[in-house]
Amino acid sequence: MSSTPVPSTRAVLDRAVAADGLRNALAATRHLAPATAAAITHHGEILAVDVQGTPRRDGSPTARGTVFRIASMTKSFLAATALALRDDGLLDLHAPAAEYVPGLAAATFQGRPVSMTLSSLLSNRAGLTEDNAWVDEMLGEPRELIGELVDSGLRLAALPDSEYHYSNLGISMIGRAIESVTGLPVEVVMQERIIDPLGLSDTRAAASLYPRGTDLALGFRTFDDGMTFVEEPFVGSGALACIGSLFSTLDDIARWMHFLSTAFDADPVAEDVLCAASRRELQGARSMIPISGARFDRHDVDGAGYGYGVVVEHDRRFGRILQHAGGLPGFSSHMRWHPASGLGAVVFGNSDAFDAGPVAAQALRDTLTTIGAPAAIVRPWSDTLAAASVLDDLVRTGRPLSDATDLLARNVLRDVPVPVRDTRLRAAFDEVGDPLRHAGPVSQRIVTARDAASLRWRIPCERGALICDVHLMGLPDPLVQSFSIRVGDGDIPRGEVSDVTAHYAVELP
Repeated sequence: MSSTPVPSTRAVLDRAVAADGLRNALAATRHLAPATAAAITHHGEILAVDVQGTPRRDGSPTARGTVFRIASMTKSFLAATALALRDDGLLDLHAPAAEYVPGLAAATFQGRPVSMTLSSLLSNRAGLTEDNAWVDEMLGEPRELIGELVDSGLRLAALPDSEYHYSNLGISMIGRAIESVTGLPVEVVMQERIIDPLGLSDTRAAASLYPRGTDLALGFRTFDDGMTFVEEPFVGSGALACIGSLFSTLDDIARWMHFLSTAFDADPVAEDVLCAASRRELQGARSMIPISGARFDRHDVDGAGYGYGVVVEHDRRFGRILQHAGGLPGFSSHMRWHPASGLGAVVFGNSDAFDAGPVAAQALRDTLTTIGAPAAIVRPWSDTLAAASVLDDLVRTGRPLSDATDLLARNVLRDVPVPVRDTRLRAAFDEVGDPLRHAGPVSQRIVTARDAASLRWRIPCERGALICDVHLMGLPDPLVQSFSIRVGDGDIPRGEVSDVTAHYAVELP
């Protein structure tokens, strides 16, 4: 059963992601790019797609399969490659990065040598300064030039592991580390270890790698709000290409998001490419990103961090959302996905004046809102439900909590002594009346659960309801470590502020 139904039928989803929704999200900024392509995805499949314009300004229409440059979305592929090599014992993400890229030993903070790890570099907390303005013109520079810059001694803007700074140069050092242990160009390793095994046949590291006649979007720039466009040559694919060089399609990115998203499922896909544990590691926040001043809707997001090549958001309504943007002269892209529902959004545009991020955010949020998507899916232990059932029976029949001492950790009857607990419970019943006799089992009265060790349920009474919360300790034989009974205000205890857990779906065996 589920306390919050998870809308997943194709009919419900089809209504939610009608193409008009994508068009509405694109409407305000579509004119800023000669071509746009956007999709709502579900478990790797495209449910709705909107394509507009002409990708080369030659009259040929944009298609679902048009290839766009995805820029910094590349970083998630680089991170997955690094983790795959780590799993094979070839990389140690927590060793000093200078063991793989010797030039990094010359890095300094305030004139003093410092050491950083590959993990710090990959999660933008190595202390290198933000460099988006600089990197666009450097993407195609040869390895020798970038190597000389690194060997000369990079200056850090902060101590390693102390602050978030988005550093393209820093993450590119992961590419150099990969090359040092494989002896191959990092782009080749990414293709062989991740892209090809997942069947992402339209994802490649350079425009020159596509066959002649491929429907490839060219890049454009506008300086007059889309009145005119100037073609922008592709930024080269050199030493920094591993952080922003990939090209791809809507369908390939839909499959890529699904591959990452299923790491949170009971039955993850493609474990032979990268195990689910490593994919969850990739999608775990490691560097706190301040909400103020960052590109987040502060009304919706109350926490954010950078993982390995992805941004992790905590949405106040929908919980975990993963995302990453891509931007280079001539292109803007964005992907974001919601693991709990399997839904995602992908947006491409072939102009850097077009801002794909807000479009993707609106499209995904509108879809999640329309179907009432759960913020998470919790599957409680059988012990949790069993303990809740025993405690529920004690409360409803007026028996003391001490009758269940075999279920209780030693702290429970000391934290709230039995006389105090009994007095509070009598006061609650005086207000809401006696429990209704035929309320059904606890499994039919579940409200939510914060995790597998907890459960919240209702006890309906004559003039209201009581809200019960139990939380177990995960020992070999789990014990109840806290149990509370409070007068309800709807589905939450009186005086409590509803949070994202109110939107967790509870699934029982």
